[in-house]
Amino acid sequence: MLEFEVSDMTCGHCVSTITAAAQNVAPEATITTNLSGRVVRVEGNFDADAIEQAIREAGYSPTLKA
Repeated sequence: MLEFEVSDMTCGHCVSTITAAAQNVAPEATITTNLSGRVVRVEGNFDADAIEQAIREAGYSPTLKA
C-alpha cells in the first residue's frame, strides 16, 4: 500500500479525476481517497511511478508519503 499527498485535491471533481487517472493505469488496484486529508491510497497490484505520473498528467501534484 502506498499513500500520496495531493495538496491540490480540493473537491469531489478532483477526487473523481484522480481516481479515474489512477485506475486507468492500474485497473486491478484499489484506489481510496480522503478529501479532507488530501490523501490518495493505492492498494494491490500497481506501478507506483505510473500512478504518480497519471495523477500529474491529470493536472495534480502528488507527493509520495513515507
